[in-house]
Amino acid sequence: MNYRGWVTVISLVLLLALAIFSFLSIFDNSNYSINNYQVLNWEHVEEDGIQESEIVETAGKSGVNLGVKKDTTFIYVEIGEVENLRDRFFLEVENPTFRVVQPYFLGDDGVVVPGAIRGISSGYENNLMQPNPNFEFPDSIGNIIGVIFKIYGKEPLKFRARLNEKSDFRKSLGNKLLFASVYAGIMLALFLYNMILFFMIRDRVYFYYCFYILFICLAQLSLSGHSFYFFLDKNVKLYELSIVGFTAMSSIFVVPFIQLFLKTKAYLPRVNRFFPLIIGSYLLALVLRLLGMVEVSYQITDLNGLIVVIAFVSVGVYVAKTGYRPAVYFLIAWGGFLFGLMIYIFQNLGVVNLGSYGNIPMLVGTAIEAVLLSLALADRINILKREKEEEQHAKLEVLKENERLVREQNVMLEEKVKLRTEELEQTLLNLQNTQTQLVNQEKMASLGQLTAGIAHEINNPINFVSSNISPLKRDMKDMLEILDMYRKKGEDEFTENTKKELNELEEDLEFDYLVEEIGLLLKGMEDGAKRTVEIVKGLRLFSRVDEQDVKKVDIHDGINSTLVLLNNSMGGNIEIKKEYGHLPMVECLAGKINQVFMNIISNAVQALQEKTDNNSKPTIIIRTTSNEDEVQIEIEDNGPGMPIHVRERIFEPFFTTKAVGKGTGLGLSIVYKIIENHHGQLNVVSEENKGTTFIIKLPIYQNVNSNEQ
Repeated sequence: MNYRGWVTVISLVLLLALAIFSFLSIFDNSNYSINNYQVLNWEHVEEDGIQESEIVETAGKSGVNLGVKKDTTFIYVEIGEVENLRDRFFLEVENPTFRVVQPYFLGDDGVVVPGAIRGISSGYENNLMQPNPNFEFPDSIGNIIGVIFKIYGKEPLKFRARLNEKSDFRKSLGNKLLFASVYAGIMLALFLYNMILFFMIRDRVYFYYCFYILFICLAQLSLSGHSFYFFLDKNVKLYELSIVGFTAMSSIFVVPFIQLFLKTKAYLPRVNRFFPLIIGSYLLALVLRLLGMVEVSYQITDLNGLIVVIAFVSVGVYVAKTGYRPAVYFLIAWGGFLFGLMIYIFQNLGVVNLGSYGNIPMLVGTAIEAVLLSLALADRINILKREKEEEQHAKLEVLKENERLVREQNVMLEEKVKLRTEELEQTLLNLQNTQTQLVNQEKMASLGQLTAGIAHEINNPINFVSSNISPLKRDMKDMLEILDMYRKKGEDEFTENTKKELNELEEDLEFDYLVEEIGLLLKGMEDGAKRTVEIVKGLRLFSRVDEQDVKKVDIHDGINSTLVLLNNSMGGNIEIKKEYGHLPMVECLAGKINQVFMNIISNAVQALQEKTDNNSKPTIIIRTTSNEDEVQIEIEDNGPGMPIHVRERIFEPFFTTKAVGKGTGLGLSIVYKIIENHHGQLNVVSEENKGTTFIIKLPIYQNVNSNEQ
């Protein structure tokens, strides 16, 4: 069991003992109440009788309550017939706050005998620490029929007398001290216990409750008179002030305690704003008490007590209906306090006879309240723990929900980033394609202009040469015929010497060889002229790269012109096989398609030239086929082929396997874009050491505006 459990058990045991003693005291028959009280206006008292006195007021059985009196008050009580009065009883005044109390005993013979002076300012050495004044009956008179009490005090005059059995006096005194000690012990234990909790938990509700317990305990001990002897060092003024002072101080702490304990700010925010007025009212009572306005301060204190009871019980009931468990503890605890208060009121009204234990109900009520509220505060720890666990669980759920939302947001962000990345990649690709197209268009435009210019410049002289070769051959043929005629006629007409000289000249000049050589030279000139014409024609066909209009083109002419231009780069060691099928005229941009053939065939030539060690017969095969809607061109080489990772990237812009400075990586990217713009398809089939085949499919008809190409 932890320390909270031990404190709770000990408090309950002490409280039970206190309740039992209180219950037994109700049936204590060793005390006899005096039921007949009269307030007198008595100017003076003489030993031989009462002079000039009159009855001012006749009080009931519950005693006399005259409020605050500035002057001395005289109260007459009738003793009646009591057997062995002097030997059996003490006379007790049940109020510890009187400054001076002096009895005057009246005999049946009219003799008046003054008794001892008691009270908090009388200077009487009260070694037994008995708060209430006690008196012995004198032996100097006969039968005592009554007592006149001379009373003076600064506090409200509440007077009631009682006969106490002498044989039970010390027992009664011990019980009272026991009650007060147990009560103080319980309250002190609860004070320390809750103060420890405050320092452990740092919850202000424990701080307010600690000092509420302390001051309500001191207030009750002041009402019973014990604080005068045990705490206040018999200081009369402090003691008189303590009754209102301790009560006011307890209110300063009980109001914020109730506010926090019942959470009135949350449950009753409008009512919560008025609670500070209660503190202000109690402080007003304290200030008035300090200023000497005793009766007003007590009236305000009593009114505040009524307001506090009604307000706190109402608030507790309302909050308890909401299901807030500490409010139930509060109502039970406050019910214990109200029960003690009710018994105390019944005692004052004479309904209940508690004998000399008249202040016990309030002690028991406040002790019950303190213990139950301490239990409630202990339970509050469990509630706070549970609320904290629920809060942590809620926070955990919120964290999980936040984590889930973060994951969803991350997924959404990743999707957005992915989409944005794809957009950026597409934009970059478009920019690269645009850049490639611009470079390519500029390049091919320049190349077209260059080739067109070269073709134009070469065309005129080569036309001159090619057109003059045929007349030259014809003229040379005619000249040889004339020369042959001269030779035949000379055989008949020339002299032998002339013939001999001519024969020697022919032999020296090798006339027959000259005739044969002239034929060979003319044939070579004719072949060279024809070859030059073909090259010029190829240049003129290829120079159409800058054309922007879709025209019907003979695909074979474009392939042939490309081969003519690449003939020199082939070096004569690459065999070209043409497997042409029947192709219709195809609508396309002739220059662009020629560029496709140029890039693919030149790549094939370069691949074959770079890997010649294991290829004794490098070959390029060009096949063409067609169907109703499209033509297909296959350009196949028996070169080294491509690995998979290269084949997957060959159409990417700026990707190249060539050494730095030997390739831009734009050729096949341009080719792919051209075929795509023509609504065609470009595929590649390649394996390492098995060659490469590019398959081009072009629609025969372009059903788009040429400006969109």
